[in-house]
Amino acid sequence: MSHVDLIVVGAGIIGAACADAAAAAGLRVAIVEPGPIGGGSTAAAMGHLVAMDDDPAELALSRYSLQLWEAFADLAEVEFSRCGTLWVARSPQETGAIDTRIARLAAAGIEACAVDADELYRLEPLLAPGMAGGLRVPGDAVVYPPRVALHLVKRACAHSATLHHGRRVLTLDDGAVTLDDGSRLLGPVLVATGCALPQLLPQLPMRSRKGHLVITDRYPGLLHHQVLELGYADSAHGDADSSVAFNVQPRPTGQILIGSSREFGDGDSAVSPPMVQRMLQRAFTFMPGLRDLQALRTWTGFRPTPIDGRPYLGAVPGYRDVWAAAGHEGLGVTTALGSARLLIDLLRGDTPAIDPAPFAPSRVTT
Repeated sequence: MSHVDLIVVGAGIIGAACADAAAAAGLRVAIVEPGPIGGGSTAAAMGHLVAMDDDPAELALSRYSLQLWEAFADLAEVEFSRCGTLWVARSPQETGAIDTRIARLAAAGIEACAVDADELYRLEPLLAPGMAGGLRVPGDAVVYPPRVALHLVKRACAHSATLHHGRRVLTLDDGAVTLDDGSRLLGPVLVATGCALPQLLPQLPMRSRKGHLVITDRYPGLLHHQVLELGYADSAHGDADSSVAFNVQPRPTGQILIGSSREFGDGDSAVSPPMVQRMLQRAFTFMPGLRDLQALRTWTGFRPTPIDGRPYLGAVPGYRDVWAAAGHEGLGVTTALGSARLLIDLLRGDTPAIDPAPFAPSRVTT
């Protein structure tokens, strides 16, 4: 039986960030992960560090987290690349929303600027003719999420955290867990298991939202920004059974990552050719030249999605010393560092940098 200050269940990017923040604060940490570090949703993610502005609470969390990501800008092993984000408007009607978005971002301290059609094509010549303009956020970046998770776990262990790799939590109690080898860990428990959260905390509803990604061969210099359609949030935060949106990313390797799709109700991890075709057709509408590139691999992943779209960050009602950090849907990478700091502040009784109330698990259990 081992006593620690925090037991982190799950070593995806959220759990890894929480373990790292806790260990850096001087807590004795135990990390429990049955599979690969940074596996699951983390391994399937695009790794876009993006300021999403359509929900004030998530914008606050994103902004806070993006500030923390600056410490990784010179860390080669996580493949940090400040490519910026270019949001594309297909019509004059869509450009009408740009000034409002710029104002929201500016209020959060995030630099953004409108670009006209001429500037849009100077920035990304591959775009289809007829686009009306766009919005550029130069500070956004990309990272390689599995390597970030591994880096965070290694750093936590360097601060004396203990990794129980290949072990699974069988039972969860007030301030304790039992592992599949019969051992017991005692201390506050933080469940950061993404889509699997209801296995240990069934009172916190979670749906798995399937997504597809395609990666190409290397084409250095072909794409310069993470490029998305302005209506991307309608897909990301909508509740349709399935949706696609234009989203392409230049990797530091010269490869191009093409997304994105979203599906509720499909728990099969197999690639769906019709959904991939639908997703690619959307991408070709915005960038026809992508048709000529060689695709190397297609894969799927599952986004953990709470009923209201906001992650669970905080104490779980009905338990003593049980906490949750899960349900970030497509913003887990962006908000990982901020989520971890917020959670550890709450656990230690410190005042968080942003309002934690919108993310409290109690909102769905009371």
